[in-house]
Amino acid sequence: MKFVDEYRDQQAAKRLADEIAKTVSHRWTLMEVCGGQTHAIMKYGIDQLLPDNLELLHGPGCPVCVTPAEIIDQAIEIADAPNVILCSFGDMMRVPGTHTSLNGAKASGADVRIVYSPLDAVEIATRAPEKQVVFLAIGFETTAPTTAMAVHRAKKLGLQNFSMLISHVRVPPALEALLTSPGPKIDAFLAAGHVCAIMGFTEYFPISRKHQVPIVVTGFEPIDILQGILMAVRQLEEGRADVENQYARVVNERGNQQAQAIMACVFENTSQVWRGIGALSKSGLKLTREYEAFDARARFNLGASRKEETSASVCVSGKVLRGVKKPIDCPAFGRKCTPEHPLGATMVSSEGACAAYFRYSRKRD
Repeated sequence: MKFVDEYRDQQAAKRLADEIAKTVSHRWTLMEVCGGQTHAIMKYGIDQLLPDNLELLHGPGCPVCVTPAEIIDQAIEIADAPNVILCSFGDMMRVPGTHTSLNGAKASGADVRIVYSPLDAVEIATRAPEKQVVFLAIGFETTAPTTAMAVHRAKKLGLQNFSMLISHVRVPPALEALLTSPGPKIDAFLAAGHVCAIMGFTEYFPISRKHQVPIVVTGFEPIDILQGILMAVRQLEEGRADVENQYARVVNERGNQQAQAIMACVFENTSQVWRGIGALSKSGLKLTREYEAFDARARFNLGASRKEETSASVCVSGKVLRGVKKPIDCPAFGRKCTPEHPLGATMVSSEGACAAYFRYSRKRD
């Protein structure tokens, strides 16, 4: 426990907060791009330690939240087909599609199962050869290597009854979109350490140079986040725009080469729709020609339509994902919209910003 305690030391956090306050002389806006960091910020009251002229925005850092309703609709359509077992991570079960969720499909009789790894879905397919087993694959680059391993394993086993409905997304194109789209001015980013543990951070160099925005790879403990904020603020005050690595105990510049190799073998970049943001070029992953036989969209003739994203009339989750609004700006927050009765994905997911505000800011009040 000593290692964890060091990164949650209250006195160290206070010293860092004081140093941040001494360093800031202008109004700056920073955005963290990770739902885990958002939850840590709210849980430990990091936002309350910062000076008033330093604002934190919460970006599209929750993979569940940015999965578009169209993907949920396609997963439900597959699940409703005869002799199909649809497998998913548990946090996808309550995410709203256009009309219902995977939980709703399961309640209506579809065989929808929660798994803890895509390899679990491969195992189900080996044990149920009479069924078509489909895994709903979502997440950032962090989870993509395990999806790639599962497809690779299925091909090696020669499985004819296994496929993937893939909605993996890549972080760098999202940062580009946030910096070039109408919305709040973002002065610096706190990049997600777990994504960079896989991919490294070389992709951030051209973004930082092009837009003159500091990007600091940051961990998830309170001290990590405060150190990341201090590093970003120092850059801004000094007029620098570099990519720096606070999370050096886990992340190196080149990332995990083995994970990247299996991803490069199985996936290639493609356009992807993000809930609340829209279609972004090269922001998603699709199977390469060698593995395209495992594409559930082709197997179930789903096509490649791109529906316009909609949400409940009072729900502002799309604006929350872009940093335009904060959860407390939503008129439904904590009233019509709660984790038990969510209107948007940012309240459904355990990593969503609305869920973080509901869980922790209400306790602070």
